[in-house]
Amino acid sequence: MTTTLAGGRAARRQTMRRIRPRRSPAVPLVIALWAGAAAVLWLWWDNTPSLADNTAKILAAGRITGLLAGYLMALVVLQMARVPALERRVGSDRVARWHAMSGRYTICLVIAHVFLTMWAYALQAGKTLGDIVQQTTDSINTLPDMGKAAIGTGLLFLIAFLSIGGVRRRVPYDTWYHVHLLTYAAVYLTFWHQITTGNEFAVEPSAKTFWYGLYGIVTALVVWYRILTPIRLNLRHRMYVEAVIEETPGVVSVLIGGRKLHRMGAEAGQFFRWRFLAPGMRFSSHPYSLSAAPRPDMLRITVKAIGDHSERLRELEPGTKVWAEGPYGALTAQRRSRGKVLLVAGGVGITPMRALFETLPGASGDITLLYRANSTQDLALWDELSAIAEERGARLMYAVNSPDGERPDISAERLQQKLPDIDKHDVFMCGPPGFAQSVYEALRGAGVPARRIHHESFEM
Repeated sequence: MTTTLAGGRAARRQTMRRIRPRRSPAVPLVIALWAGAAAVLWLWWDNTPSLADNTAKILAAGRITGLLAGYLMALVVLQMARVPALERRVGSDRVARWHAMSGRYTICLVIAHVFLTMWAYALQAGKTLGDIVQQTTDSINTLPDMGKAAIGTGLLFLIAFLSIGGVRRRVPYDTWYHVHLLTYAAVYLTFWHQITTGNEFAVEPSAKTFWYGLYGIVTALVVWYRILTPIRLNLRHRMYVEAVIEETPGVVSVLIGGRKLHRMGAEAGQFFRWRFLAPGMRFSSHPYSLSAAPRPDMLRITVKAIGDHSERLRELEPGTKVWAEGPYGALTAQRRSRGKVLLVAGGVGITPMRALFETLPGASGDITLLYRANSTQDLALWDELSAIAEERGARLMYAVNSPDGERPDISAERLQQKLPDIDKHDVFMCGPPGFAQSVYEALRGAGVPARRIHHESFEM
């Protein structure tokens, strides 16, 4: 059985009337990040006296690594705040990569800061490098706020350990997610020793004001967008499960009702983080894309059962309350810069592509969808896609394995055969990382510029 949500024409009227791509603020943001790092370096340099001996040099190195770690910690939290300008303009996947990269640099800087500072303190006390553990214990027991900093550092190491690729794949998503939230506690605990023991903040009141301002702004953004905004959204729209329908074996659509859902600001191609208030699910929050254009009284997600949470969606009862956060994601019509568009979907990546296939404005023949699946039985929502293609005069192609299991050819040459003017297309793509990488390389080989290949991955 399949679901059909009408309203494609109305949805297209709500998208852009002219092709005017929205520029990503990623480059200005990266420039601002480096400007902030330069300001931190200047603060350290301005408050660093002449380095007379090796002990002073080691201590100075410990101070600069500590300052940079503190600066990056604020950025790590900012990247977790789900600020719309980042999530919807830069892209949730890119922000997630920034967050992971910033976290790795932060951990390295924290390790260097602790080691270098304790080594310098040991030398000042007439000890040697071998006494660094004892010096660390003494500092925790005697210096202000160092006990809290030690606990916070321990939490950071725990979070970093669970985020290592091999470990992350073996830890349940919900466990990893909730432990990851301890980042807030870790940053709070480590913040205070920066103020009380940091030489820059002791001798430069303006530096302390800047630091309080940086962390204060980040805290305000987290409270507003992670707590207050979701509360307001869910109280206003009061969402619930309307129905659960099996599309193909292992794939279900969840219809979500509510009040004035079209005023949530969601666009085709975006996703929400969904929490279903059912037994065993109320503490789990997972990202699922909209698989149809938003309607005033209905949203729909289509999910493949690949984990505990997604498998339990089929058990949801009508009337189950829903808590959502979003919308997130930048894989929308705003990225489009050309009249012709190719949509490429792999597996369950069809969900945002189906919504875009229905809503992207275009004349007959302008929109093409290529759907990759293991078999024809795995082509979820195929009846809907066929109906949309017929109504719009769009092209619909599928690529499935042969009966003997041979994978279809999605090469640059094959793409050029199917779409001779593919280099004049925008391409929207969603699917597993390996699939996305191979298709990206084929598209580049077919002459599609990188700036016109739009991809968003929700791999965490």
